[in-house]
Amino acid sequence: MNYNKKTVRDVEVTGKKVLLRCDFNVPMAKDGSGVITDDKRIRAALPTIQYLLEQNAAVIACSHMGKPQPSFEKWVQKQTEKGKDPASLTEEKWKKSLAELSLKPVAQRLGELLGKDVSMADDVVGADAQAKAAALQPGQILLLENTRFEKGETKNDPALAKAMANMAELYVSDAFGAVHRAHASTAGVAEYLPAVSGFLIQKELDFIGGALANPKRPLVAILGGSKVSSKIGVINNLLEIADTIIIGGGMAYTFSAAQGGKVGNSLLETDWMDYSLEMVAKAKAKGVKLLLPVDTVCADKFAPDANSQIVAAGEIPDGWEGLDIGPKTVELYCAAVQDAGTVIWNGPMGVFEFPAFAKGTEAVAEALSKTDAITIIGGGDSAAAVQQLGYANKMTHISTGGGASLEFMEGKELPGVACLLDA
Repeated sequence: MNYNKKTVRDVEVTGKKVLLRCDFNVPMAKDGSGVITDDKRIRAALPTIQYLLEQNAAVIACSHMGKPQPSFEKWVQKQTEKGKDPASLTEEKWKKSLAELSLKPVAQRLGELLGKDVSMADDVVGADAQAKAAALQPGQILLLENTRFEKGETKNDPALAKAMANMAELYVSDAFGAVHRAHASTAGVAEYLPAVSGFLIQKELDFIGGALANPKRPLVAILGGSKVSSKIGVINNLLEIADTIIIGGGMAYTFSAAQGGKVGNSLLETDWMDYSLEMVAKAKAKGVKLLLPVDTVCADKFAPDANSQIVAAGEIPDGWEGLDIGPKTVELYCAAVQDAGTVIWNGPMGVFEFPAFAKGTEAVAEALSKTDAITIIGGGDSAAAVQQLGYANKMTHISTGGGASLEFMEGKELPGVACLLDA
């Protein structure tokens, strides 16, 4: 995939109406109060928005939020699948579920951060959105309602994409967290408008794209998280480019079991054991160092107050489960990143939500904060861990897209990037 794309700086935006795809899929308070509990994604969009407004563009921002069901029938079906009694499901409750995923609180917060009024449309391409977009003046900003309120959004419906495109003269993509999906607002609109990237996507392409295409060596990849199945494509791709691959988290137990180890009640994907052995063999053949845990912190139950003990890897007693990497493994992994040129990290080393089992993840984060390497955190749980542990400002780059950065690292084409004009 070509990572060299045109950005907002490469095109004339002054006086133009710009459709800007952001990622405003922010976490909200569970009580339905409309309180945003973390505005990081809104802040991440500010540099592009401010640049466009300073250049006197009229900005029509759009984003999805959550997974609303745009039709009552589909909502009933989904709720029934979750075990809800169909008799209790009313149209009123469905409308309430939609209202909870409105972008109105985002418009308010964005206005506070920009220090200017953000007008809000009641729909995406309906009469209100059309009228407000038509009346929008240079230097003003409008936010459309949740794009997923439209049935055609996730289906990349050309009619919806065209209706959105008709409101503007230029499309700017800045929602890295959504570029791995070919939706109407992430890829479809680029069929009808010249499309360029915003600063956030440019930064992601520069850092992750640069690390994959032309890394400062040695390149060390740290992969954690619970499942081998979700990382197999990444491991496969990184075996072609990395010098060292470090495996931690729940996925390590599948590797351990595949090599004849005892893993007790630990997370295990038996269907992926053969693949794990293939990866080990492939690493050996390619001269890539593949580091697996040598010891494990295991617990007698999955709980923050569980009894724990340290055992050698592959020797977890029956009834116990591995929840973190052990101290010898911590030493081994920290030494491996010390002299790295580039480190990419995706996925925690253990159950970092429980303080007793966060030591492995914390030690790796601390080691990365002390290295001179370019350090790239691939979104998702590893980004949350680094933020939570207070090392975020010591990292070179923290990706804003978990799923997107994973697919990027797999070498897959990202539809929301592929549709942009090449530089």
